[in-house]
Amino acid sequence: MTPTLRVAFAGTPEFAAVALAAILDAGYPVPLVLTQPDRPAGRGMKLTPSPVKRLALARGIEVDQPEKLRTEEQRARLAACAPDLLVVAAYGLILPKAVLDLPRLGCINIHASLLPRWRGAAPIHRAIEAGDAETGITIMQMDEGLDTGPMLLRRALPILPADTTASLHDRLAALGGEAIVGALAALQNGELAAAPQPAEGVTYASKIGRAEAVIDWTRRAVDIERTMRAFDPFPGAVSTLRDTAIKCWSASVVEASGEPGSVLAVGDDGIVVACGRGALRCTVLQRPGSKRLPAGEFLRGFAVSVGERFACGEAGPA
Repeated sequence: MTPTLRVAFAGTPEFAAVALAAILDAGYPVPLVLTQPDRPAGRGMKLTPSPVKRLALARGIEVDQPEKLRTEEQRARLAACAPDLLVVAAYGLILPKAVLDLPRLGCINIHASLLPRWRGAAPIHRAIEAGDAETGITIMQMDEGLDTGPMLLRRALPILPADTTASLHDRLAALGGEAIVGALAALQNGELAAAPQPAEGVTYASKIGRAEAVIDWTRRAVDIERTMRAFDPFPGAVSTLRDTAIKCWSASVVEASGEPGSVLAVGDDGIVVACGRGALRCTVLQRPGSKRLPAGEFLRGFAVSVGERFACGEAGPA
């Protein structure tokens, strides 16, 4: 089957770039790519194009970067290219009804969860944080609600015990690329059926706030460990010891007890910290201005003693 659908694309981060690459590699004509305006990034805060923009320019695809899509002028280039369909993946802008109605076949979204679970901004983080056994990709027809449109295709993926948001993101991005190509082929053949989302099981994946990253050692060790993985690579789980904000990137649950936040054991294999239930052996840590280090290396530059206590409240800057 020769791909004939003219597919405009809207997306910004690496997750979206993987999907765009899959669409292009499958041979679909992409007349226009929408992405967020270049943003300051890096130590020099230099204006930096998004991963989607870099890929589109490398493939010779026209790029538009409107701040919003509210006016006819802001939508003009999308309207002029007359796409059959707009594929959206982590674009970062809310699409008004005028955009949803513009393509002949409407707009479809690549969402990184098994809807209706984890609608919203941070579905990968929240699935790990909640201890879900699986997640996946949902291709859905977009409507004016927040990830409420009918489902066109779902693909499940197990969440592994050691998964971080970074590792799960990469596997979901690859699955998203496969899923959207399959959905486009089925759509072109008239074989893609829409099903409404169930009313039961709706959850919302709110945006991650930096305040959430502060470790509350009164929680269960198993819950804190999941939060550490969910907040890797951003914003990182952080706790204060001797007025120093320390990020804990990796830990394992151990059977031990003590005052929450207190250091129970120190060694090259980790720093054991008591939690509300159980304890965590923190194995990869980071001080401000340094890099992530295994516990043994970290301790050679920042001594920690049994009996010291990590704060359970607000952490300083990390």
